[in-house]
Amino acid sequence: MSYEDKAKTAKRCHNIVLEDRGKLTVSGVDDVASFDESEVVMSTVCGSLIVRGSELKIDKLSLDTGDVALTGLITALDYEEVAPSRSLWARLFH
Repeated sequence: MSYEDKAKTAKRCHNIVLEDRGKLTVSGVDDVASFDESEVVMSTVCGSLIVRGSELKIDKLSLDTGDVALTGLITALDYEEVAPSRSLWARLFH
């Protein structure tokens, strides 16, 4: 297994640092699904994270390291949970 493969399979940490509601740094980001001035939706190792606010700008985006830095007025941070899939029998008889 190459070094790059080991790095990809290693579990990455997910951290959020919010400074004065004006600067947000997020680690453990797999993908940024969408963004505009009022909302940024990103996929993290802990689920989908939705950042809401105004005048949001992405200052840093590195999917290789999983780091994202945002600035603007941040008003909300929400995680979107994905329901675990159940077997066909559990869905039929519950």
